[in-house]
Amino acid sequence: MSRAVRSDFTTLREGSLHAALKARYAAIVAGARVEAAVDGFVVDVAGRDELVEVQTASFASARRKLERLVGSHRVLLVYPIPVEKWLVTVDADGAVVRRRRSPKRGLGLDLFDELVSIPALVAHSNFRIEVALTSEEEVRGPIPDGARYRYPRTWWRLDRRLLDVVDTRRIDTPADLLWLLPPGLPEPFTTADIVAATGRSKRLAMRAVYCLERSGAIARLARRGRLTTYGRG
Repeated sequence: MSRAVRSDFTTLREGSLHAALKARYAAIVAGARVEAAVDGFVVDVAGRDELVEVQTASFASARRKLERLVGSHRVLLVYPIPVEKWLVTVDADGAVVRRRRSPKRGLGLDLFDELVSIPALVAHSNFRIEVALTSEEEVRGPIPDGARYRYPRTWWRLDRRLLDVVDTRRIDTPADLLWLLPPGLPEPFTTADIVAATGRSKRLAMRAVYCLERSGAIARLARRGRLTTYGRG
C-alpha cells in the first residue's frame, strides 16, 4: 500500500533504502544503466558485465526473475542487513517526535530468512550475493485508518533510510555461506549449537542448515541424540 506523508521520507513503492543502495551500485558498476529492461524484466542496475538487483525484502518475489536472468547473465543480488538501527517516530504531519537506537542488531545469519526461497541458486556459476551490513533509520508513523494486522501494533513502518554501509561481504560460492555462521561452532554442529551461539530462533537455525545443505556447503552426518549433525560439504 502506498501512503504519502508530509516529510522528506520516501514512502512510495521504492523506499529510501532501496533507492540509496541502487544509486551506490550504479556509481561503481561499469557502463551502468538504471532501471534497464533486460530479457523482459526491469533490473535495478545493468552493467556491461553484470546485472545488480537490490532486494530489501522477500527473495520469493524475485525468484522467477533471478532464475531466468542467471541463464544468460551474471547477476549480483544485494541484500542489506542492519547491524545498527535507529527508530524514528513521526507524527501524522511527518514531523519527528522521537529517535532512539534499537537494541536489535542484525547478523549475517539473518540472510537465511530470505535465502530459504532460492538456496540452490547460490551454486549457479552466474549468481552472486553481496550482503551489505548497514547503519539504518527505520521511520515509523501512525497507523492509517482501516489498516489491519495479524498482531496488534501501535505504529506503521513508513520507510527505511540508509545512513552508512559499514561493511560488505561477497558470497561467490556455496562455501562462502559458511561465514554467516557464528564463530566457534563445534565440528560437527547442530541447529541447537547455532541457537546457543546466536540467541536467534530455532526456526532461523533450521532455515540456515536447509540453505547450506541445499547449496552444497554442508552435508548431513550422524545423529546426536534427537538432533542431526552437519559438517562441511
